Amino acid sequence: MHHLNYHHLYYFYLVAREGSIAQAAKLLHVTPQTVSGQLSTFENQIGYPLFDRVNKRLYLNDKGKVSFQYASEIFHKGHQLAEILNAGDEINTKEFVIGITNGIPKVLFYDFVHDTMRNFANVKYVIKEDSFDGLLKELAINAIDFIVADRGIAPGSQVSANSHFLGESALSFFAKAPLSSNQTFPDCLNNMPLLIQGNTSGIHHALISWLETEQLYPKIVAEFDDTALLKLFGSEDFGVFCAPAAISDHVEVQYGVCCIGQAHSLNERYYAITGKSRVDFTITESIIGAARIILGYSQKPIGAY
Repeated sequence: MHHLNYHHLYYFYLVAREGSIAQAAKLLHVTPQTVSGQLSTFENQIGYPLFDRVNKRLYLNDKGKVSFQYASEIFHKGHQLAEILNAGDEINTKEFVIGITNGIPKVLFYDFVHDTMRNFANVKYVIKEDSFDGLLKELAINAIDFIVADRGIAPGSQVSANSHFLGESALSFFAKAPLSSNQTFPDCLNNMPLLIQGNTSGIHHALISWLETEQLYPKIVAEFDDTALLKLFGSEDFGVFCAPAAISDHVEVQYGVCCIGQAHSLNERYYAITGKSRVDFTITESIIGAARIILGYSQKPIGAY
């Protein structure tokens, strides 16, 4: 294959996005047979199928998933180009895409970025939330500029990216009601219902290890990938939960809970991850600098771990 037929690619993109040939045909105002024919031509052209066909339904295979990721980026950029050409000099449509992993507290992310968003107001910011691995895949194809995560790039990773250590925060524990006079932290956690972060979170395994080291045996009621959902259940008295001490005041006010203690030896670490081939240094430096100030981490050159 020497040249990619973007007309055929667009037909594939709509079928993958809409989930069926019939729905894509409606959007294109053509017959399903036309769409099916164009899709077959495209697959023949590139030399392999993009869908698995099971019981007359289409499912993206591995090559199809990769192709859809790239096609989404291509047609998104095409839409942006059309906006720029139609608008002339009236607007600046520069875009900066930030990914946030599920385990990052939303209020902490807000604290990291809100000054930058105000200072660079001519930029359109796109905020995406996903798993760490999901965001790295998008970074690898230049669909994301910047990631805020609770872990860095693992040694030997095939993704071409830089990790920037932002700082860390000890974890505070919260409950709907304060401890009684005969309870002390952390011993009070024994037999208490506990809500914890899911195993995709950077703190999950450290929390389990800390409980074992301290010989604490709470009753783990539930695990959550979404930290906002975890706090909501905690606010409804489903159990004790932990959150970064850096946002302790916010958690108490927002969720109507009490801080019952702090685990000073249990820290959640935060990182910024940037691609090596596409980055706006001024915006990146601004976010990293703000985050390090908030977390009390001494200023180091961008790129320092």
